Amino acid sequence: MDVIPGAWRRTAAGAGLLSPKGEVAPTIFAEMSALAVRTGAINLGQGFPDEDGPGEVLSAARDAIAAGANQYPPGRGAPELRAAISAHQRRFYGLDVDPDTEVLVTAGATEALSATLLALIDGPDDEVVVFEPYYDSYAAAVALAGARLRTVPLRAPGFQPDLDELAAAVTDRTRIILVNDPHNPTGAVFSPQLQTEIVRLAHAHDAVIVTDEVYEHLAFDAGHVPIATLPGAAERTLTISSAGKTFSVTGWKVGWVHGPAALITAVLTVKQYLTYSGGAPFQPAIAVGLGLPDAFFTGIRDDLRARQALLSAALSSAGFAVHAPQGGYFTVADATTLGGTDAAAFCRALPERAGVVAIPISAFVSPGSQDAYAGLVRFAACKRTEVIEEAARRLASLHD
Repeated sequence: MDVIPGAWRRTAAGAGLLSPKGEVAPTIFAEMSALAVRTGAINLGQGFPDEDGPGEVLSAARDAIAAGANQYPPGRGAPELRAAISAHQRRFYGLDVDPDTEVLVTAGATEALSATLLALIDGPDDEVVVFEPYYDSYAAAVALAGARLRTVPLRAPGFQPDLDELAAAVTDRTRIILVNDPHNPTGAVFSPQLQTEIVRLAHAHDAVIVTDEVYEHLAFDAGHVPIATLPGAAERTLTISSAGKTFSVTGWKVGWVHGPAALITAVLTVKQYLTYSGGAPFQPAIAVGLGLPDAFFTGIRDDLRARQALLSAALSSAGFAVHAPQGGYFTVADATTLGGTDAAAFCRALPERAGVVAIPISAFVSPGSQDAYAGLVRFAACKRTEVIEEAARRLASLHD
């Protein structure tokens, strides 16, 4: 067949991967990771840790396998994990979540997001409002669901949106306001004023708030505040998170979504025909992780903050203008002074030029917004200290 019909085309187009000739390009992450392997460069592009998670969690997974937890868990998720998620939300945020009706375990946060969009979007007139730059799967999932993407720009240096621009973007066509906080790729933590305005707009236009909070324990300067804790928010908010970033087990793909029972039922109705369930021995292991002492959670935050500071100092010494992150895995830097007015071209040349891989921020924005982020580059700090130190030595050649 010369042309294969189907939703894949709009999905690829939504992700910016479809050429005018109908050819599908690899994602920027696949491209840059392959370039790292080919050149021997240090991969500070893709956001995965290079160290294992806590021993208690890894041991619990081995124990679960040995105990026979190797078949399908319940479709809603293993009871002990759902109970642990509920206890976690109460412990850290004071949220009361019914583990039996208001929690759904998913194959990572990505499936939670896709199932939510597929469940709640009802036609091509529906719109999803996101903050731009955005994690690349958002645009692809919105396109797959058949909705329209409306973007609100985040501008340097603080990457906080203009509240008037947000209010203009949210209309009666808005089905979902999608919020990623702490934010990938900018490292921003959104202000209380922004959170309050999101809730107000959701009520005014009868929209659902969907939050992606996978970096919840990696907010550096203040404790994370879920939007669901705000007055009037919980009744229309679906909160998504996952184990991957908190416990350094991104390959386990254990995520979850919680919210009002009716909304969770809607998401479950779709999710059960995607993966049904998965990660049987990993689910009780993550339940163990969610119950670890406070010192574990503050420790991973403090450790990553120190690595971010080390990376930021290296980038500054190399000649980048650094936008210090407030949370999460990533640091955004402006490469303009190093000749990086085209960040995509700069990143493709960087492995040969300095032996380091990074990702252009232009990979996280819609085609019409490329110019606004042309010189910005994202680096990942979720690597061992000695790896960041070696990257610093290599990046110093740019300044020289």
